[in-house]
Amino acid sequence: MREALQEAAKAEAIGEVPIGAVVVFDGDVIGRGHNRRECDQQGSAHAEMIAIEEACRTIGSWRLEECTIYVTLEPCPMCAGAIIQSRIDHVVFAAWDPKAGCCGTLMNLVQDERFNHQASLSAGVLEEESAEMLRQFFRGIRQKKKEAKRRETESNLFGNRPDDE
Repeated sequence: MREALQEAAKAEAIGEVPIGAVVVFDGDVIGRGHNRRECDQQGSAHAEMIAIEEACRTIGSWRLEECTIYVTLEPCPMCAGAIIQSRIDHVVFAAWDPKAGCCGTLMNLVQDERFNHQASLSAGVLEEESAEMLRQFFRGIRQKKKEAKRRETESNLFGNRPDDE
């Protein structure tokens, strides 16, 4: 999970939501990813998707059997689907996602027996560290928006007055 947190820090450094993922096979990291949705302007550029794609390239197969994915935030429906489709055996995530989590929060796609593959789950690994990184990121965004609104208001009040006649 520490490796996934390092990936999340990379996302934060480029202004992305700090979420990171790594895929591990036999003790080795075979795929890494961090959020790149804003940079790539691609809705599917989630950390898990990038890590899964790299892992598949690394081993030369779409089947990631006997692999574990470590993610700093509970996977969304798209990423949970990719985990199922790529046959990852185990999912380890840090923080729960109350808005989009599909490994137990809103639903549990990766363990739904209606699919032809299920993954085992471990949740809450380094949860507080990941959750704090996310809280700080969103706090910073809210603060920037608040400051921009304040500057706009000040500009409207003091900077755009018509000249006195």
